[in-house]
Amino acid sequence: MNKRLLLVDGSSYLYRAFHALPDLRSPQGEPTGALHGILAMLRRLRSDFSADYIACVFDARGKTFRDDLYPEYKANRASMPEDLARQIEPIHAAVRAEGWPILMVEGVEADDVIGTLCREASAKGIDVVVSTGDKDLAQLVDQHVTLVNTMSKDGKPELLDREGVIARFGVPPERIVDYLALIGDTVDNVPGVDKVGPKTAVKWLAEHGSLDAIVAAADSFKGVTGENLRRAVPNFPLTRELLTVKCDCDLSAQGATVESLLPAEPNLDAIRELYERYGFRTWLRELGSARAGAGTTAPGPAAAADLPTEAAAGDLFAAAIERHYDCVTTPDALDAWLARIEAAELTSFDTETTSLDPMRAEIVGLSLSVEPGAACYIPLAHRYADAPDQLGREAVLARLKPWIENPARRKVGQNLKYDRHVLLNHGIALAGVAHDTLLQSYVLESHRSHDMDSLALRHLNETTITFEQVAGKGAAQICFDQVAVDRATEYAAEDADITLRLHRNLWPQVEREAGLSYVYEQIELPVSEVLARIERCGVLIDADLLAAQSHALGQRILELEQEAHTAAGQPFNIGSPKQIGELLFGKLGLPVVKKTPSGAPSTDEEVLQKLAEDYPLPKIILEHRGLSKLKSTYTDKLPRMVNPATGRVHTNYAQAVAVTGRLASNEPNLQNIPIRTPEGRRIREAFIAAPGHVIVSADYSQIELRIMAHIADDANLKRAFTEGIDVHRATAGEIFGIAPESVSNEQRRYAKVINFGLIYGMSAFGLAGNLGISRDAAKLYIDRYFTRYPGVADYMERTRVLAKQNGYVETVFGRRLWLPEINSPNGPRRQGAERAAINAPMQGTAADLIKLAMIATQKAIDAEAWRTRMVMQVHDELVFEVPEAELEHVRIRIPQLMAEVAQLSVPLIAEVGIGPNWEAAH
Repeated sequence: MNKRLLLVDGSSYLYRAFHALPDLRSPQGEPTGALHGILAMLRRLRSDFSADYIACVFDARGKTFRDDLYPEYKANRASMPEDLARQIEPIHAAVRAEGWPILMVEGVEADDVIGTLCREASAKGIDVVVSTGDKDLAQLVDQHVTLVNTMSKDGKPELLDREGVIARFGVPPERIVDYLALIGDTVDNVPGVDKVGPKTAVKWLAEHGSLDAIVAAADSFKGVTGENLRRAVPNFPLTRELLTVKCDCDLSAQGATVESLLPAEPNLDAIRELYERYGFRTWLRELGSARAGAGTTAPGPAAAADLPTEAAAGDLFAAAIERHYDCVTTPDALDAWLARIEAAELTSFDTETTSLDPMRAEIVGLSLSVEPGAACYIPLAHRYADAPDQLGREAVLARLKPWIENPARRKVGQNLKYDRHVLLNHGIALAGVAHDTLLQSYVLESHRSHDMDSLALRHLNETTITFEQVAGKGAAQICFDQVAVDRATEYAAEDADITLRLHRNLWPQVEREAGLSYVYEQIELPVSEVLARIERCGVLIDADLLAAQSHALGQRILELEQEAHTAAGQPFNIGSPKQIGELLFGKLGLPVVKKTPSGAPSTDEEVLQKLAEDYPLPKIILEHRGLSKLKSTYTDKLPRMVNPATGRVHTNYAQAVAVTGRLASNEPNLQNIPIRTPEGRRIREAFIAAPGHVIVSADYSQIELRIMAHIADDANLKRAFTEGIDVHRATAGEIFGIAPESVSNEQRRYAKVINFGLIYGMSAFGLAGNLGISRDAAKLYIDRYFTRYPGVADYMERTRVLAKQNGYVETVFGRRLWLPEINSPNGPRRQGAERAAINAPMQGTAADLIKLAMIATQKAIDAEAWRTRMVMQVHDELVFEVPEAELEHVRIRIPQLMAEVAQLSVPLIAEVGIGPNWEAAH
């Protein structure tokens, strides 16, 4: 076997790592994203490609021979971002400490050094792997040289040998320079042929064979393209020289030959110092484990403080764990596993089912794990031809039921709310839920993805088997009961195993932080069970009423189409953004408000709302869109979503989606029913109470403003709430310098916009637009507001500073709300994060409060044996279906419970409405 040289295009990866990762920071606030990304990438390369010789090549400072050839070379490139420039020195130090030789040669680029080493290695029969994302280096590929891009779009390493280059670019390696000369390189400011892109370049080279042949035939090219080609011909010699990788660089000053590029032993002291300085605590801890000879065990969990840095780029040092997965198909094997879970302190538990709909899913099999690497799958209902004999589902569930329903048998799972439903479909009530890795991840890093595949890669460096790999995808996807049992065992047992290992990684991180521990144990875990009960109960809807509304909406939609055609002076497809754009901006000549990324005039809702202020057609189109969405999303769809077994609609509350802790409702989405239009409000009339019951709605009053008063500790704002004064009227009085009783309705409206706008970080510009006043007037109102409420101004400034220091803000209860862009060099992103930092503690605390209210209310329902049932949660509102006999008690008790879930410095108030349907009760 040939020896191998592994070369890294360090300069290419510097920028890619910097821009690919969030704005990561050390404990001292130093930027670390590029540093961590480079180190992670180098380690992954060393694990994926064994090599006899290695080097990381960077561009040297100063000009190169290409700048002398063409002064405009790379003239379009912006200077290196300051946050990246600050990381160059530590990157070089870290790469050297990891044992990589570094090469930087003055007067040439990193590409040229790589090309020279490739040619030397090829001549000596040494294979070369070049890790790069630079398409220019494809010209180096030959029988010995292969490129690998470890930062491809799909996250999988992309290997380019000769056939790979042809597949990727449409031309072989020896024609890459010709190809690039035709299309040019805008990044490096290398001119090509105007209007010639990759497709045309490939076509020409296929037809003529080479750039020289194209030049020879230039006079035969017709039209504008031919003119552009002939105009570019004089530039081709220079273009070729700029694009051709120099393969004969003098590396003698570096003392660099292929054989000299031997991997060095890592400098552990230097590595440790770097990890300590830049806050890479997970890697630091693993370094300690390796020194202690603990390399065969899984590494310790990352500290919570590491999460905005290390977890963002992935953990590449998890040690492999030997797996032993059993397929349980005999009574003896089942007995053995029942004994194991009965004796276990904690068991990882998962179900495999026939459907993602938790209310209709049936169990196909179960998986269990009690220690890392040891798991089993119990197939129960695989029904494909030639499926092996399986234990009977009902018999196995009957054996497992006492363990599943025993609260003393502690269980962990990934999204156990789903499994809770599935088990109830078989008459089994899950108890003993001690942990849920979905919720642990959500509490630790709400801004990240929480699916098990992502968690396994991020925290365990494990690439798991995906559902699509065992069941297919799209139209070809099969139900899990059709998956082969042996393949199902690999997949399902891995789920249980990985879940247990994730818990051992994540739980210590949650547990060591008091705030996170409280949010996880006292809010997220208990509310998960409450949500399952709400989903299980469902809500009754009046399908006949919705049908009537749908008919009325259909009639109005047809009328609006005719009105739109009349206003336009011609018929057109009102559902076509293209035709709307042509009419509004072409025929009618309306002003262009903004453009799409492709440069076409935008016709989105924001644009139409702006135009609707002055023109009739945009207003008609907006109304048509709104009613069409109501019809398709709600009045048509809701009756079809009624569960035939219960006669009710059962939404799903996604618990781990919103960064702020808010719940998301889907299938159907009950939180986005529009209430600003009569048609939208009428839809809520279709959510009704069962006979002998009423709907009760309990809603926190001005909850985010109350939270603002508490967090900001502003005396004037707190006094308004404590004394029960209309806070908007009080604010208007403060801003306009008049007594609250003298405030007009218009002045109160202004104050309401200001009150709510400022907690969302609204600027003077935004306030001016909302109120239709000048920016100077808006700024004056804001200045007066902060003068009267200085605590709010102090809170906002204090929060910005803390957010920048920590990378997150917190709710009153300790929920951590991450802000990955808070230190971004991108101005708009950073400003957006700053606005979010101000509002997130309010939204997050409100989310915590409503969850605590749900938990407290459900406890009271259970303890006091009410027949009242919670049927919906929407924003800051809880909706109940209450027997008429319990109404008087419930209407008093529920707002008491909601007000008592927390003690803020201002009173919490919940208001109750009652009616035969949701709209009447709201």
